[in-house]
Amino acid sequence: MSNRLIELDLKYLINDKNKNMHSLLVKDTIQMFANSRYPDMEESTKVKLEKLLVPAEYKKGDIICKQGVPVKDIFLVGKGMIRQYYVKDEKEITEHFSYEGCVFMFIESMLRDETNYLAAEALEPTILYRISYEKLLEATHTDWGLNVMYRRILEHSLVVSQKKAYTTRFNTAKERYNTVLKEHPEVVKRAPLNYIASYINMTPETLSRVRSGVL
Repeated sequence: MSNRLIELDLKYLINDKNKNMHSLLVKDTIQMFANSRYPDMEESTKVKLEKLLVPAEYKKGDIICKQGVPVKDIFLVGKGMIRQYYVKDEKEITEHFSYEGCVFMFIESMLRDETNYLAAEALEPTILYRISYEKLLEATHTDWGLNVMYRRILEHSLVVSQKKAYTTRFNTAKERYNTVLKEHPEVVKRAPLNYIASYINMTPETLSRVRSGVL
């Protein structure tokens, strides 16, 4: 195992006996990603993307990436759910959830080679596909389809971040919860409530009142 994989705690690499299963999963994952981010992605681009992906498995509770460790990769979720979170004064603050077909990254670390302020944890048994940022960037210089895909990933990340900043500042607790319920029902179904509460900037007690209809 390379030093890079050790650094990222990619310790559950998929073995040979599961290759057939994961061959199907990776194609389904790419298709889910394309449906939500790049619907007009050509088949030839999907084939090239698949060649860039490095699979890894995690158990529930595994720390995928540690806070403070530079991470210059993009991750595509094939199965399971992860959360990205900050740790401040021994308190965990959930920033983002990702599940099947979603992409997540550590954008400051990736683009500027700066310290990574986020950690990532597997909330369920999880299969991820890692894309080397350097290899993807190199490929975008010669492949228009991958170039468009890369821009779509960054555009989506910026829109999501701006929307989250707005809703956190100006929406009521009930509105914030309803937004997650509408846009990310999988998060409401599968993530622990204390993480959901942290994600939408409220206490677990407030979230409980919102869910019960008191607020």
